Amino acid sequence: MKRIAAFALTCAMAAPVYAQTIATVNGKNLTQKDLDQFVAVLVEQGAKDSPELREQVKQEMVNRLAVVQAAEKAGIDKTSQVQQETELARQSILVRALMADYLKKNPVTDADLTKEYNTIKSMEEGQQEYKVRHILVKDEQTAKDLLAKIKSKKTSFADAAKKDSIDTGSGQQGGDLGWAPSATYVPEFAQAVEKMKKGELSATPVQSQFGWHIIQVDDARPVTFPSMAEVKPQLEEMMRQRKLAEFQQKILKEANIK
Repeated sequence: MKRIAAFALTCAMAAPVYAQTIATVNGKNLTQKDLDQFVAVLVEQGAKDSPELREQVKQEMVNRLAVVQAAEKAGIDKTSQVQQETELARQSILVRALMADYLKKNPVTDADLTKEYNTIKSMEEGQQEYKVRHILVKDEQTAKDLLAKIKSKKTSFADAAKKDSIDTGSGQQGGDLGWAPSATYVPEFAQAVEKMKKGELSATPVQSQFGWHIIQVDDARPVTFPSMAEVKPQLEEMMRQRKLAEFQQKILKEANIK
């Protein structure tokens, strides 16, 4: 008997840890491997592995399996809507896994980041940004009348913006649009700003798709480009998305689509 007991104990110890059953629901086993895989997904999403988490996960798995079994018993899994949703979920999982696998095999390297950073930075060299105010009105004559009042000191730019600008957001700030490169604005506005000097008021109103603008350039300065450390997360994500877009285009190009 002792030999039989010892043999049984040895076999139990030799069995794979992952084969251990942690719970049984209506005859269906949940294994340690199932639990570990579920926990691994949560850890990847930011959770901290702990006995408490594992107990919560185990209970969730038990509850979920019991409900799934009830749904299958009721034939819910055979309905066309559920089958369609299941297929869409399967496709989403496969697409996400394929993209993750591609990025794992084709990561954005530090060299890639440095090259992209330097390219963008070189494009910004020599660029100016402007601190601009504007008053926006619907018609040219209103703009001309307001401009004349501002030039003759009958009203201030800020007061006119608060009272008459249909751009109420900047109007409440005295027309202030803050600091921005001229490329931020519509072409007509940008061209006018680029020709003006610091402290200058537009000689005539400027028309754009939004109406008529009275523009004042409060200040100008060279664009300050952020350091690599400041933009690295955003730059890396941008390049990852670009890689994925190119990969998807390659897949579609090679696919036999009729």
